[in-house]
Amino acid sequence: MPDTASETARTTRRPRLRWSARLRLTLLYGLLFLLSGAALLAITYFLVARSPVAKDTRVTTKQELGGDPGSPAPGRPTTDIEHLVSRQHEAELRALLTESGIALGGMTGISVALGWVMAGRVLRPVSEMADKARRISEHNLHERLAVTGPADELKGLGDTFDGLLTRLETAFDAQRRFVANASHELRTPLTLQRAMIEVELSDPDADAKSLRALCERVVAAGENQERLIEGLLTLASSQRGLDRKGPVDLAEVTAGVLDERCPDPSHYGLRVETSLDTADTQGDARLVERLVTNLVENALRYTPDGGWIKVSTGIRAGRPTLVVANSGPEIPPDSVPSLFQPFQRLEARVGTPDGHGLGLSIVAAVATAHDAEIDAAPGEEGGLRLSVAFPRGPAGAVDAMLGAERTL
Repeated sequence: MPDTASETARTTRRPRLRWSARLRLTLLYGLLFLLSGAALLAITYFLVARSPVAKDTRVTTKQELGGDPGSPAPGRPTTDIEHLVSRQHEAELRALLTESGIALGGMTGISVALGWVMAGRVLRPVSEMADKARRISEHNLHERLAVTGPADELKGLGDTFDGLLTRLETAFDAQRRFVANASHELRTPLTLQRAMIEVELSDPDADAKSLRALCERVVAAGENQERLIEGLLTLASSQRGLDRKGPVDLAEVTAGVLDERCPDPSHYGLRVETSLDTADTQGDARLVERLVTNLVENALRYTPDGGWIKVSTGIRAGRPTLVVANSGPEIPPDSVPSLFQPFQRLEARVGTPDGHGLGLSIVAAVATAHDAEIDAAPGEEGGLRLSVAFPRGPAGAVDAMLGAERTL
């Protein structure tokens, strides 16, 4: 029996015809020309074949020239003459078909050659774009294809690819900044802990009380680091998308967060106003709770003594919406979008200890994972007003239907 593996290997090594786009376009051009030429030849042959023999053709016979007495009467066409004319007409048709076929074959060859040249000219920008794209990597994302020429489909393709490169360059730069900032934020507590321990160990008069105070500071620094790591993990999981979805009531989640994070507003010297109406949506309850927690903590962190915080939930424009607003320092409108970038902080902080600048970036990631829309703007009395509009959940849709029926 033949060796199947050897045959398979030989078959695999057999060179295969590369049907490039240029070759396919050339064959397509040649085939279209051949079909159109054949159709033209058939129409011409049909018209010539059906055309009658010219009636004014004069045939001189022996009788007209004074021929034999037994010849037919003058003016009567003979059968031989009709047959001769018919054969001449058929010969002309065959000559027309042969010569036209030869001309069609020659022109088809010429059209294939011209099609190969024109296909190469048309596809030349594509080849140039492909060569430039191969040379672009994460190390030279600043380069662009920069396709020149008329504003046709190929230039549109090149401009689209350049736009993609711009977005990738922005994403890579943001990732590099994120990694650098995260490394700095993680390294700072470790450096602080090591410095505190070294200072305390270098003191020969250190007693149990000072060592205990050192341990408390180290524990506090460790807790701060744990919050940072937890924030980074939440940000990563939010950007990955939702692993599970279920019914979530924004009012219930917000009430629980306020009871936990701000049970006594007077402790912060603030006035907290709440208006929590039912707002049902679909999503991950843990991530929604983290979003609400970050918004409340952000308001507590930036609201000065004697200020106010307003938290409300309900249906706004047909969507379950959470609104958190606070008084505080004035925020320039053009700086609001940057607050949603990781490790971006405002200078003035009050109330709780400083965070890591991840709060609003986590809010943005959670909102994106839930297809929610964020509207952020400076408040009329300073501070920030944030609203997050979630998609309407099934429970909310049922409530809306029941409310409409009761209205009717």
